[in-house]
Amino acid sequence: MKISDIFEYLDKLSPFELQENWDNSGLLVGDKNQEINKIYLSLDLDLELIDDIEENSLIITHHPLIFKPLKSLVPISYSQKIAIKLIQKNISLISMHTNFDKTHLNKYVMKEVLGFEYAEAGEFMLKADINMPFEKLVNYIKEKLNVDSLNVVKCHDTIKSLTLTTGSGMSLLDNVSTDLFLTGDIKYHEAMEAKARGISLMDITHYESEKYFAKALFKELKDFEKFVIIRNSKNPFKRL
Repeated sequence: MKISDIFEYLDKLSPFELQENWDNSGLLVGDKNQEINKIYLSLDLDLELIDDIEENSLIITHHPLIFKPLKSLVPISYSQKIAIKLIQKNISLISMHTNFDKTHLNKYVMKEVLGFEYAEAGEFMLKADINMPFEKLVNYIKEKLNVDSLNVVKCHDTIKSLTLTTGSGMSLLDNVSTDLFLTGDIKYHEAMEAKARGISLMDITHYESEKYFAKALFKELKDFEKFVIIRNSKNPFKRL
């Protein structure tokens, strides 16, 4: 099985041309003519994960390893260390970032993880109509995401509508017209801005909202299912 076969399949599933201009999805390391026997799926790459992956394999991640041009390949930065390991083990890398956000990931988290049917869909935003007391919804989201706590901004006693953007979505706040915005990486001043606008927030964190990438993609890889292994990277943050 050649990487080109998988790349073409992925491009039809979630066209790489849909990615944002600043993004760097696609084949980042490797040769399309390379023959492989295993495909690994992960949100990100980390050194422990790379050590566990077999040589001459392909890994498909959500987040691209390389955003800015690398001027050298010396083991200093995160991306340099990982890139060297990939080359040493002849492991190819394909990333599906904003293109997969638009076509699959947000919808998967909204429906398959949170259990909500969305009423409206934009490129990065899904809207759902619900009717749930704020505190009950907090507990519901915690249970669905399997987290112990959430940072929240409460502007409503009852949430009748919500917007979901997985990953980091606060740059889209101007487009939020619902009672609640679910997203990650919320900063202090962004929370203040949302409160002033009367928009409730729940910070579902970057990792916890996007860790489902591998499962969402695996669901679509029926033609390659026997070759695929889910091996997610670990969240670098720890709650103490």
